[in-house]
Amino acid sequence: MSTPKDLRYSKEHEWVKVEDGKARVGITHFAQHELGDIVFVELPQVGDEIQLNEPFGSVESVKTVSELYAPVSGKVVEVNSELEDSPEFVNESPYEKAWMIVVELSDASEVDSLLTPEQYKELIEE
Repeated sequence: MSTPKDLRYSKEHEWVKVEDGKARVGITHFAQHELGDIVFVELPQVGDEIQLNEPFGSVESVKTVSELYAPVSGKVVEVNSELEDSPEFVNESPYEKAWMIVVELSDASEVDSLLTPEQYKELIEE
């Protein structure tokens, strides 16, 4: 399972890449693998506020529908609209093509509470 070193991770299997006070968010390779083939992705709108640990969208696979939980709080400033037409990107490229939202952080210290790549690896190997 791929666990890029430049990301932080939530216990709910979202990844976060922080750049210039903004957080790019998606789901991990482990999460997409567990869910199976993704057929639909529901995301918030630009301008929406998301709150730490609160649902911000969902992914639907051939097996189940799973809520997405915000790994950070803030205002959504970008949404990956390509996922509407190509939800399979989540399976094919969870860290590159399948980023989901970009959030302007309201509390940058929340990132410090996320798991490091090493801690996340331990979590998924349990």
